[in-house]
Amino acid sequence: EAPNGEVLAEAPLQVAGRDWKRYAATLTPSKTENGAKFLLLTGARGGLALDEISLFPAKTFKGRPNGLRADLAQVIADMHPKFMRFPGGCLAHGDGTGNIYRWKETVGPVEQRKSQHNLWGYHQTRGLGYFEYFQFCEDIGAKPLPVLAAGVSCQNSDNQGGTGQQCLPMEEMPAYIQEILDLIEWANGPADSKWGSVRAAAGHPQPFHLEYLGIGNEDAITPGFKERFKMIRDAVRAKHPEITVIGTAGPMPDGVDFDAGWKFAREEKVPVVDEHYYMPPRWFLDNLGRYDSYDRNGPKVYVGEYAAHDTKRRNTLRSALAEAAFMTQLERNGDVVRLASYAPLLARRGHTQWSPDAIYFDGVTVSPSINYEVQKLFASNSGDTFLPVMLSGATPGISLSCVRDSKNGAVILKIVNTSDAAAPLELNMPWMGHPPRAATRTVLTGDPDAENTFGVPPKIVPVTDTLLVGSGFATTAPPHSLTVVRIPGSVDQGASHR
Repeated sequence: EAPNGEVLAEAPLQVAGRDWKRYAATLTPSKTENGAKFLLLTGARGGLALDEISLFPAKTFKGRPNGLRADLAQVIADMHPKFMRFPGGCLAHGDGTGNIYRWKETVGPVEQRKSQHNLWGYHQTRGLGYFEYFQFCEDIGAKPLPVLAAGVSCQNSDNQGGTGQQCLPMEEMPAYIQEILDLIEWANGPADSKWGSVRAAAGHPQPFHLEYLGIGNEDAITPGFKERFKMIRDAVRAKHPEITVIGTAGPMPDGVDFDAGWKFAREEKVPVVDEHYYMPPRWFLDNLGRYDSYDRNGPKVYVGEYAAHDTKRRNTLRSALAEAAFMTQLERNGDVVRLASYAPLLARRGHTQWSPDAIYFDGVTVSPSINYEVQKLFASNSGDTFLPVMLSGATPGISLSCVRDSKNGAVILKIVNTSDAAAPLELNMPWMGHPPRAATRTVLTGDPDAENTFGVPPKIVPVTDTLLVGSGFATTAPPHSLTVVRIPGSVDQGASHR
């Protein structure tokens, strides 16, 4: 119905009996109306019990039943992400042990899934559940990275600072551990296995090829956490040594939980540790060498949640470039930092508890931030080998990385200039060989205080041109800019570099 009461579409339903039944109808509106509302009207007196109502588009991303909104999912797919972490941070370990996110409650028929509130203060129908997350990962070529509670709740349980971390009773831990093992069977087991058959019944007989499993999220590193984490890790390692378990080092880039989390990870030989940090842009620029001194033989790093929080928590170009500069150093330390993901990813306008976020949307519009554009440029131009580049002259405010993609031989050079002045650069890459090659150059630049604001044309967008690149070449990095130079298959494939 339109705001003025005009009926845009209607369909009758004949409801009878006292048993729960599913009723469905197709509504085809006569015109587009962004302010339309859905009404359910009864034509007779009596009692009517409603358990779950879903108004769903006929065309979803990839045409998946109960799939995702096509335009919103496409913006994520356009990033070409290598993996996706879900279902979220504090949401996973919950507002008390009774609120832990249990994956089994999110699969099967939508109307049979268990809905519940979460620590962020809103309600989830679980219409978006584990099957939809895994299916979406497969559709966009991303590895799934589910995060499960480590047998403890969030330390901010009971309205951000009440009861604190709660631990599942030890007598409940065997069943909880089995639930985690069942998830692996659901994701990877054959279609005739107990939980693989549940996946197959949902329409996916082939395995999802789960490789990573996060256990815990920003947890306080207490004795209760350590005991339960170790029980879970030992059980997964014994039955599924092919699964990489990712641990946690608390909610901050330093401090008591960070130090305790890393000490515990080293003692227990946890393969990957999840670090989180939401800090001002200056912190990212001051910590470009953060991973240079990490132990090359110790646990690897997953930067699971990070974002530069500018003044008033805005998505400025300044914050995006601070993140870009930091990401060049994540690439340079790729032998230690194995994964990284900006957070949070999505925020619905008018219903957002946190900022900044990467992608904003409402019922009809998707509005990516400048930070999203940086993530997209990095993810679409990644490589697997780091290559050395020598710069001539003083280069204040310059950060760079150069990588090769062994799949196609492309070399990608990323240059970040966070200073107020243009930077003339002389670059020496002796491994390039001759003659010079045509390369694609994409530049993101502008007022460092600018934002791409919801509902208006974006102020900061990538601009692409071409240039010739050889083993030695000159270029200029504009002030407050990210420059990505992509050189097609031009490197000596036999060269060896860290």
